[in-house]
Parts: sequence; C-alpha cells; structure tokens
Amino acid sequence: AAHSKYVLHLRKNFHFIPRAVYILLTGLFTMGSLLLDDDLKSAIDYSVRTETGWEAPPGRLAIPRDEMHIWCANLNQPATAINDLFDTLSETERARAKRFHFERDEHHFIVARGILRILMGRYMHLQPKQLVFTYNRYGKPSLDEMFGCERPRFNLAHSRELVYYAISGSKDVGVDVEYILPGIEVQQLAERFFSPVETGELLALPKELQLEAFFNCWTRKEAYVKARGEGLSLPLADFVVSLIPGAPARLLATLDTEEHASCWTLHDLPSMPGYVAALAYKGQPCQLSCWNWPN
Repeated sequence: AAHSKYVLHLRKNFHFIPRAVYILLTGLFTMGSLLLDDDLKSAIDYSVRTETGWEAPPGRLAIPRDEMHIWCANLNQPATAINDLFDTLSETERARAKRFHFERDEHHFIVARGILRILMGRYMHLQPKQLVFTYNRYGKPSLDEMFGCERPRFNLAHSRELVYYAISGSKDVGVDVEYILPGIEVQQLAERFFSPVETGELLALPKELQLEAFFNCWTRKEAYVKARGEGLSLPLADFVVSLIPGAPARLLATLDTEEHASCWTLHDLPSMPGYVAALAYKGQPCQLSCWNWPN
C-alpha cells in the first residue's frame, strides 16, 4: 500500500553511496548511483516489516509481477569477498574496474557489479556470468532481451558506502539514495534545479527543515527520472514532487508530458540515519519487500 510503513533492519556497517552523474557535470557536490554487495550464499540475516508483520524472505527468490523488492548492501568488503565477486564479472566489467584511478572506487565497482550479478542470477535461476546487461541511450541498465519479455526490471543507486537495488516483476523502476550533506547551499541548488513551485515551498519552511526537505525533493526527482530512463535529458524542473518532511512522497505534476502525475507512485524507503532514499515506478502502489544483503 502507498503509505505502508516498512522497517528495514540494517547492519551497523551498512552505508549508502551517492549518485555521481549530476555532480560530475555540475561540480556542485558528490552524488551517485550504482550497485551492490557480498555473497548471497551466506546465511541470510534480514527481515521486512509489512502490514502483516515480520517476514523472512523465501529461500528461492522470485519476483511476482505485482511486487517490488528493495535490497541494500555495503560496498566495503574484505579482500577475499572482492576476489570472489571479481570472478563473477564479464571481461568488459573487469576492464572497466581496472580503469578506476583509486583502489577504493575499483573495489566498490567490483562489489557492486558482482552482487548485482549474483542477485539477478538468483531471480533468473542462472549463474552470475550467464547474465548479459544492455543499456539504453541514456545509460540505464537492464537485462538483455534474450532473457524474454518476462525478465525482471531493476535499478540501483549508491551513496558513500551503501547501495540500494530495486527489482520489479513488471514495472520500470527508479531508485535513489543520498547522504544528507550538511552545509550545502540549499537555496542556490534549489533555484538551479527545482521547479519554482518546489523552490518556493522549500524556502518557506523553517531553516531547520530545509536540508531534509531538499534531499527529499532530490531523491524523489532522481528516482522518477531513473524510472523513466531518460537520464539528464529530462530537466528536474519539468516536474513537481512533494518535499515537506513527514508528508507522503508524491509526484504532483508533470510539465513535459500529457501523462497525469497520478499514473506514478513514489515511496520513501527505509534508510540509515543521515540518509534519504526514494523509489518511483509507473502504476498503482504494489507490495514492497525491503531486505538486507548479508554482509
């Protein structure tokens, strides 16, 4: 349900990593969105709070068409885990990992990609190395068409050491997570990226709420853009989302399309203190399950 409360047990060493696309292009501050964590064959230690209570995930992963699965993981892993995950990568991914200048970034990429492969392999009942990913012209990844029209849809986002994965049985999905950076120029950034409606609402809030409201707005916008799969071609000011702390996440208006905002669902996701995360997909609210990747 749209306003169900989901409580995700996060281990104390899980952190989330920022999406870097906008920041690299604007030179404003670090944000990011990439990938996952550790070996799924470890003992699973997670649970999800739903309307029916605490539930454990099934031993055999499957994603019904009317469900959405959210995973989180830690990108900081020991050398043995990194080596094991490196073995799951394609030759192209291995070459890409080696191009990172800093070892930390290389390791995070290996962990993220390796976990993505293990996780999607579990859903597809395939070995991780059997998976083939393709990218649309804006860079959004998906499973290759060779896996059929019923293949799961997914998206991922990272901030600092944490990563979120969103997996859907039938819907194009977008997810974003951001570390709340203190001391940023909220007004300057809002006036540059947000719609006039959002900027006015943000600046009308008490100062102590503006930082949280800014990141509410940013993550919801990023999730929506990623769900549409149009990347930087879709200006953030061309649609309006809710942002007031404590208010439900909603898409309020779209200016670039005749499609009504009510066709889309937005959710706030469980997050660590100091982080904000959001999910977006087209269609009516579906059942969410939020799980930890075992460390």
